[in-house]
Amino acid sequence: MRILHFSDLHIGVENYGRVDPETGLSTRLLDFLSALDEVVDYALTQKVDLVLLAGDAYKGRNPSQTHQREFARRLARLSLAGIPTFLLVGNHDLPSAVSSATAVEIFHTLQVPHLHVGDSLNTYTIPTRQGLLQVLAVPWPKRSGLLSREESRGLSIEEVRQEIERRFTNAIEDKVQNLRPDLPAILAGHITVNGATVGTEKSMMLGQDHVLLSSAVHRPQLEYVALGHIHKHQTLRDRPMVVYSGSLQRVDFSEEGDDKGFCVIDLDPSAPQGQRVTRFQFQNVKARPFVTIDVKVAAGEPEPANAVLRAIGRKDVADAVVRVRITLPSEMERQRLRESDIRPALKSAHYIAAISQEVEGTRRARLDKDAAEGLQPLQVLRMYLESRNIDPQRREKMLRYAEELAAQESGGLQD
Repeated sequence: MRILHFSDLHIGVENYGRVDPETGLSTRLLDFLSALDEVVDYALTQKVDLVLLAGDAYKGRNPSQTHQREFARRLARLSLAGIPTFLLVGNHDLPSAVSSATAVEIFHTLQVPHLHVGDSLNTYTIPTRQGLLQVLAVPWPKRSGLLSREESRGLSIEEVRQEIERRFTNAIEDKVQNLRPDLPAILAGHITVNGATVGTEKSMMLGQDHVLLSSAVHRPQLEYVALGHIHKHQTLRDRPMVVYSGSLQRVDFSEEGDDKGFCVIDLDPSAPQGQRVTRFQFQNVKARPFVTIDVKVAAGEPEPANAVLRAIGRKDVADAVVRVRITLPSEMERQRLRESDIRPALKSAHYIAAISQEVEGTRRARLDKDAAEGLQPLQVLRMYLESRNIDPQRREKMLRYAEELAAQESGGLQD
């Protein structure tokens, strides 16, 4: 039995892109769809028995008709081939109002063949060509499903979070204990597990994060734990493997050095419980490169622009999203470089995110006016705090408070 695990598709992220003249779509949208095409092509040609998306199909809870259409086209290819697809609900898929539908609920409503939506903490038994598979779905926790308003009255945000985490852990344990030992079982979770290395999703979060101990999901009754929500691919535990597949495309420069792709897991259903994984592989996709070029112009440099051009020449910027960060000596305080002298060297780049200049001993930096287009408010705040060289721990604390304020402004902690 072969399972394909990917996550955090985020269709709708269009920053650092331009309009494609042939399709009229954002080139960044095409990047994300191209990566999804690689997933679908692999599933069709490599005899995959289940495709599992571990949450966040879209960037936002209200995807456009175009985004829905393009996503549905890819799902239709899997459905027509008879390959089951499991869509887990992530935080970006949740509505702002309790009674509203999730962004992926339409597929369940239409009863698309071979397509399953994991919108509640439950065990789903999925028929595949190689037999039945149990999928313990752990979607993004909604406060209203675990803690009533009356129960949370008078509690601080941190106390509410701790109580939700406790109840969530107990609910997972209850479901694990009721798994059938004669059938292979995996857990699909859109959650943050303690010990994971976080990335840009901190600045894309909609609402308040919850962190579970790895022991909550690392259970011997499971063969594999397929996680989403964190964009960096990583394996947290073994036997069973607890794995974040990571996102398929880079969202911003915090993911510049990350590998992007999906996970492939082979199971032997006839093997004893907890010993059924026979192979694990991370399959890279062709993700858009992000390239940072840092240039420090030496004091007394007769041709500062040439120093920048030489630095650019040492990097492969073709079809990449590029930013150039220039540090100038103090004597050039009033002598800035002209962007018009630098941009021609970047003509092969897909997008110039920024050309910033900073004088040594100062914290003033100039960001290209196009760089902020399409960025989320928390991403802009992160960029500002990083430019101020604020201590990382203090920076994350400030961002956490900003996230809480944003959550309250947009309707609370996912009631």
